[in-house]
Amino acid sequence: MNKLIQDIINFEWNEFQKVQNVGGRASCQDNWRTFEIARKSQFLSWNEEMLKSYYDDLLDSEKQGRNLLTEKYAYMMENTAPEQYDKIKDRLPAISDNKSSIIEKVISIRVKWAEEFACGYPNISGNGRYIHSYEDSIYDTSMETYLRGELRTYSEKTINLYYNYVIQLKKQELNLSKIIMEHTASLYGYKSLDEAEKGLNN
Repeated sequence: MNKLIQDIINFEWNEFQKVQNVGGRASCQDNWRTFEIARKSQFLSWNEEMLKSYYDDLLDSEKQGRNLLTEKYAYMMENTAPEQYDKIKDRLPAISDNKSSIIEKVISIRVKWAEEFACGYPNISGNGRYIHSYEDSIYDTSMETYLRGELRTYSEKTINLYYNYVIQLKKQELNLSKIIMEHTASLYGYKSLDEAEKGLNN
């Protein structure tokens, strides 16, 4: 599974290099380590079926001449740069009503998890993205807006797998934000979330 995760991250990184930003190349496009840790933290929390399905999405999009990373950031512009989004939205794949409904259900759960995580780990949370779309600006993209943009690029199969996974975590009273951040803390060399929380307070 680790090889599959690395294959996905390498594929995404190559696609990320082709993303054209309104203000020119973004500094994050030159920061491999941060990109790798952020993406690996997410994918380490997934199951193998989800990973395989998403990798298929990436391969299929390449065959179609599409770039899911470009599309992800374009979808985000609906909130962060609405005037520019209006000019490009017709070039983006349409989102079915069913897919949109599933996405919003996922986001509702993920936002609540992020809020709960922020209460327990304010330093870690404060070091990351804002949580809510209403906090967006042209310079700052919230977790909610970022997630919505990413989920829109998933195939129907992948988004359904992701939704079922989120529902299972919810039933088990697990918090995906915490799971992801545990991986992030570990990849940055911390022994635990508590150690990372204290470290970011210094």
